[in-house]
Amino acid sequence: MLQDNLILEHYGLNELNFDTIKSYRDRFAEVKPAHPWNALETKEFLYKVGAWGKVRDTHKEGVTLAGLLLFSEERIITEVLPQYFLEYRESKGNEEWTERFTSQDGTWSGNIFDFYFHIHEIVRNSEPQPSIASSLTEVLINMLIHADYNGEGGVILEKQPSHYVFSNPGLLLVPTDSVFSNTVSQLRNPNIVKLFSLLGLCERSGSGLKKVKQNWNLHHYKTPVIDQDVSMHRTVVMLSLSTQERQVSSSEKDTYNTSIDDSGNNFKDVEKYQNTPKNDVETDSYNKNEYSCNKELIEELKSYNNDVYSFNKEGNYYNKESNLYNNDINSYNNNHNSCNNEQGENSSNLVNAENIDTKLWDIAALAREKKRLSPNQMEHIILELCKEKPLMLKEFAYLLERTPDGVRNNYLTKLLRKGQLQLKYPNQPNHPKQAYLFNKKDIEK
Repeated sequence: MLQDNLILEHYGLNELNFDTIKSYRDRFAEVKPAHPWNALETKEFLYKVGAWGKVRDTHKEGVTLAGLLLFSEERIITEVLPQYFLEYRESKGNEEWTERFTSQDGTWSGNIFDFYFHIHEIVRNSEPQPSIASSLTEVLINMLIHADYNGEGGVILEKQPSHYVFSNPGLLLVPTDSVFSNTVSQLRNPNIVKLFSLLGLCERSGSGLKKVKQNWNLHHYKTPVIDQDVSMHRTVVMLSLSTQERQVSSSEKDTYNTSIDDSGNNFKDVEKYQNTPKNDVETDSYNKNEYSCNKELIEELKSYNNDVYSFNKEGNYYNKESNLYNNDINSYNNNHNSCNNEQGENSSNLVNAENIDTKLWDIAALAREKKRLSPNQMEHIILELCKEKPLMLKEFAYLLERTPDGVRNNYLTKLLRKGQLQLKYPNQPNHPKQAYLFNKKDIEK
């Protein structure tokens, strides 16, 4: 497998799309307006972000593989990665696509940066709930940063009326049954991760899909399903837009989630959970419903995999004779301790997603989407949240996706001092159930 820090000595600035580079730099400047890299020339800026590399012993330099994927064009990318292919397709439930575009269209650059923002706009305009749109783009960014771009089948996002399917070449680098709870990230493409994370679009904490599952539970949608197709070397994630028949606790859902067997069988036998003796008749009834639900999703995923294989085979997009590169998978094991310290909170500081009202989640959507907000914007969001109900510090941290200390020190303390918020237990600052209330008297003034 090609490492994304590979320096392509014969590929220079002329092989890059300068409209894409400008778009990236504009967004970088928006997220980091005071950053010193904003003043750099193009080549030096690309070197700083990991899109340009220098070979020290020969003094040669060139675009990195990550830089090629984000900033070049499809025709040039496929010179290095013959299997490279991106596709978005959408239908109303029939066999015809109502909307479809691919990296081979020739109407746009065909690189993964422009692909992300093109789909981001589609999702934002088609999904009325900001929290759902945010989760979909979270899965999209995960697919793009973890894909094996030398693998077959391409990166494909399919939208159906009842669900979304995200499919990419490459198997997971972490155990499948830990994907929705994992807090350690294993990176296939560390430079691509860096390029997206500099814009605040992803983190190296390994918690992206965990948040998606929490959000899906919050909306009472069926639990997301992951399929590892070992024979085709692909990972498929399905997000259903159908609701559960019965609301259950997070722990109960986790107990009966379908997990996936990395040894070759796409899914572990779900029936083993049903055969466990139960004293609660109602729970046993739920197990059967949940099994039926998961079985239905599994069949859809298997059918989807077959469709993808057939589609790619007929299209003959890929040069199967190309065996230029070493396919050994090299997992990236850099030290992520500094990125994961915030995940070490004990259970007393965790928030039960089902206790968070959907309206609160939507109010805080902008804070989760943008890692840098002006103090006035963040204070406004906090006040709007408190107008709905009193909130504890850990709930603010969860809703805003900020550290508890950061929320308290940068915003809550200031709002208390200004009299716009008040403590639920003003005489007991360290009360275990301390919460922040909107001060209605402030309005009356």
